[in-house]
Amino acid sequence: MDELNFSKFIFRCLKLRARVFMSSDDCYNGKSKFIFITGGVLSGLGKGVAAASIGALLSRLRVIPVKCDGYLNVDPGTMNPIEHGEVFVLDDGGEVDMDFGHYERFLNISGKSEWSLTMGKVFSTLIERERQGVYAGTTIQFIPHVADVIKDHLFKVASKENADIMLVEIGGTVGDLENEFYIEAARQLSHIVGPDNCIFAHLTYVPIPNGVREQKSKPTQMSVRDLNERGIYPDIIIGRCSEALTPKIKEKIALYGNIPSKNVISGLDMKSVYEIPLSFQEEGILDIIFKKLKIAGAGSPKMDEWKRLVEICRKNYEDPRKTLNVALCGKYTQLEDSYASIREAINHVSAHLNIAYNLKILDTEFPSKPEDMDILEHIKSELADVDAVIVPGGFGSRGMEGKISVIQVAREMKIPFLGICYGMQLAVVEYARHKCGMPLANTAEVESDGIEVKEPIIAFLPGLEYVKVLGGTLRKGGYDVFLKKGSLVEKIYNGASVIRERFRHRYEVNPLYISKIEEHGLVFSGYSAKEDNIMQMMEIPDHPFFVGCQFHPELTSTLLKPSPLFYNLLKAGEKRYDERC
Repeated sequence: MDELNFSKFIFRCLKLRARVFMSSDDCYNGKSKFIFITGGVLSGLGKGVAAASIGALLSRLRVIPVKCDGYLNVDPGTMNPIEHGEVFVLDDGGEVDMDFGHYERFLNISGKSEWSLTMGKVFSTLIERERQGVYAGTTIQFIPHVADVIKDHLFKVASKENADIMLVEIGGTVGDLENEFYIEAARQLSHIVGPDNCIFAHLTYVPIPNGVREQKSKPTQMSVRDLNERGIYPDIIIGRCSEALTPKIKEKIALYGNIPSKNVISGLDMKSVYEIPLSFQEEGILDIIFKKLKIAGAGSPKMDEWKRLVEICRKNYEDPRKTLNVALCGKYTQLEDSYASIREAINHVSAHLNIAYNLKILDTEFPSKPEDMDILEHIKSELADVDAVIVPGGFGSRGMEGKISVIQVAREMKIPFLGICYGMQLAVVEYARHKCGMPLANTAEVESDGIEVKEPIIAFLPGLEYVKVLGGTLRKGGYDVFLKKGSLVEKIYNGASVIRERFRHRYEVNPLYISKIEEHGLVFSGYSAKEDNIMQMMEIPDHPFFVGCQFHPELTSTLLKPSPLFYNLLKAGEKRYDERC
């Protein structure tokens, strides 16, 4: 390297270093206020729902949610849904934690990839800076450098989004090794922005042991102590409990947490998560936040329609007008969170149709099938009292043939059916096998499992064959879908010619077979832009409701605006219910 280029390199390094090491006061935009949500005692208490509920109550302000996850994966896209729950896909293609589903549904926003921060991203940024010479010889340490990357990221998002409120959920439980740096970064950030611009809400667990019938505060006390030892003193403590916290237990928790008893909030178990913002509002959480952050003029949130729909949900739980049986047929059945957004989409529709539902989870590997029973007969018996069938997304050959058999039974028995992503692809395979005279029809996806495919009805997406990074071969995020004029789906979407939905797939309907399949009655009614012309939707006209979509409609469904596909599926299911009963 010659002397001139070397000088330029050094100048660049010093410039980058100056940017990285500028004082945190310079990084702060002076406007945004921060609400940190931490959790204690045990995981799975519902920090994401609590954070989203607080955000919903602050809807008159510009609220930007950020989720801080402790795992070393860059994102959850490569994780098994059974282990981590579903992968939530954003419009910009980001694969993020399922809590973003709550954020979007409660805050009426479209999330962004950079609002998701993982330790994988943090360490990647740190190492990239070090390799670029940004730190110019400094010894890289967990403190301050890891904490600095986290603070830099939060300040950057706050400034870029012009946020009134930064709603930061720290994943995991206080005491977990994985989230220690997030908690330390939050502590440092609170000193930078000052006490009027930062508030800490801590979610804990208040058990009622069997045989005692008394709320116990000791787990909360220990959890608050753990947080105090890390230099954070919560302003709000939310006690998750099966019953509303008594005044006595609130006073006890408040005394130990060194806060007023009114700042101890009941995190009451609810039939519907959509009741939680209303419960928090009744507990006075908004007044606490406004007073601590010195927010004036924000006013109460507009929740009238929300309240009306929540009341319908409550009545449906207590005294349902109708109860539909909905079968969700997949292979990730061991963990409820594997299909969390599908459950929520059904909840949204049930409120608008004023119906209740039973969700029947059917494992398509059929571990409970009697040995002497034919597979199709077993499925027919399982679906005999079902009013709607959903075959969701997935990957690989495991459980695939079971899904195809479920689709065949739903088609032949005229049960309203919705196939999502892989579910749509397998619906096309099933139709080709049993209606188009192609018994060897299959998806090329199973070739990776050593299965020979002679009729590849479903093929690999063109242009992604040589991508080697796992997850990079997926077509992800929001894309336009063009709807066929006169089709059922055009009617479902109120005559729209183009809609926008979110995708996560790497295979498509093989263009070589499209015309042959359509000759036998199946209609491809949604497709991508003409330059790639991927079939995005299919339907069978002579069926009460048989629709497949390559996208995931559950990801954009909300309580106030449910997915049109789920709405019309359950509407057809209600008609079947009336005929069946």
